[in-house]
Amino acid sequence: MTYERFIFDSYEFYAESKQLALHYKIDDALSFTETYDFGFDFVDYDPGVLDRAIQVLFYTAGVSYYKTYLPATIVAKTPLDQPLAEYLTRTYQKGLGEFLYVNSLDPNHPIVFPADGEQTKPTQHTHNNGLLVGLGGGKDSLLSVELLRESSLDRPLATWSLNHRKQLKPLVERVGLPHFWVDRTWDSQLATLNAQGAYNGHVPISAIFAAVGTVVAILTGYRDSIVSNEQSANEPTLTYRGVDINHQYSKSQDFERSFQALLAHRFGDSLRYYSLLRPLYELRVAELFAQTGFDTYKDVFSSCNRAYTHDSPGLFWDGTCAKCAFVYLILAPFVAEESLTEVLGHNLLTDESLSATYRQLLGIDGDKPLECVGEIQESRMAMHMAQEKNPALKQYDFELDDSYDFRAQSSHEMPGDIYAAIASLL
Repeated sequence: MTYERFIFDSYEFYAESKQLALHYKIDDALSFTETYDFGFDFVDYDPGVLDRAIQVLFYTAGVSYYKTYLPATIVAKTPLDQPLAEYLTRTYQKGLGEFLYVNSLDPNHPIVFPADGEQTKPTQHTHNNGLLVGLGGGKDSLLSVELLRESSLDRPLATWSLNHRKQLKPLVERVGLPHFWVDRTWDSQLATLNAQGAYNGHVPISAIFAAVGTVVAILTGYRDSIVSNEQSANEPTLTYRGVDINHQYSKSQDFERSFQALLAHRFGDSLRYYSLLRPLYELRVAELFAQTGFDTYKDVFSSCNRAYTHDSPGLFWDGTCAKCAFVYLILAPFVAEESLTEVLGHNLLTDESLSATYRQLLGIDGDKPLECVGEIQESRMAMHMAQEKNPALKQYDFELDDSYDFRAQSSHEMPGDIYAAIASLL
């Protein structure tokens, strides 16, 4: 099926019912609506500031529907200024890289948002200078929470999440901070269209999280929307027809800078977005989490993506996927085997069914899995450290750069006041 136009039709925010509805069309043939329910009390906010944030979410979330047929022309009924159009073009193009690869499509497939609106000027969000951490359920966001608790920052601290309330409720209760729940409901037609042959695949979901986080910050009066994406997210997963494909593009530093520039253009410095873990590699994140959060959260956290499906009964580790394999690998040097197997079910490093996965993670065979996993170099360092505990793991033969230091800090995009307060903890 071929369609010509993807239309960003309209959106409505209903303050009384605390619901946002986003409407999209493909030609005159298909119409989609997705909704967001904000399950918390609002502060007094500027409707104009909120509308600007909703616009960003509206255009970003449309990627879930645009990808079904990749119409040649993008139509925005509300004109876009140049910075927003460029941001969206970049986010869709790079964020759909894996989708294009999996569907054997041209990785340079042109995706262009029209820039036909007048340049906007920043509007100011009234804030309490507070810190709002997005909780995903895994070790990274929990480490961010604990670092901020240990820091010298004396500012309001809260968490928020998107969907998965059933899975996350025990974890949220264990964290013990004010929490803001948001529920997103996709248009049910997506499943039907996919069954009929529409394109399906990975979208830049963390870009959607970034946009939702900005809306939550405005509705709650917080200033900083904090994510927990590490330096390792910058490494491409594979190369496809000469183009680097990164499963984690919308967790990358490139995306972080792009979104920061958009916020500065629309809100000045009154709304900030940054990753607290950007200076760190995944192996260092694992070491810090083992020291500060593993024992506290071991029975209520999970990084296994299969635990976050719509029909999941709660959080668990399936113990068979690449994400479970990687998390076990990077925690193994820092957590006792007995404690780690209690959480993940068994010793994944010695599980022969995962041998091929570990060979991918170590860069021995094939490309890295299309998952949120770390760099090849740090996987090798983690395995090297695990081999010192268990010589049987010597079956994995690889080269390791003697100069590699997984504790070395890298570049970041944090505001100076935030980095100064946590630098000694990293």
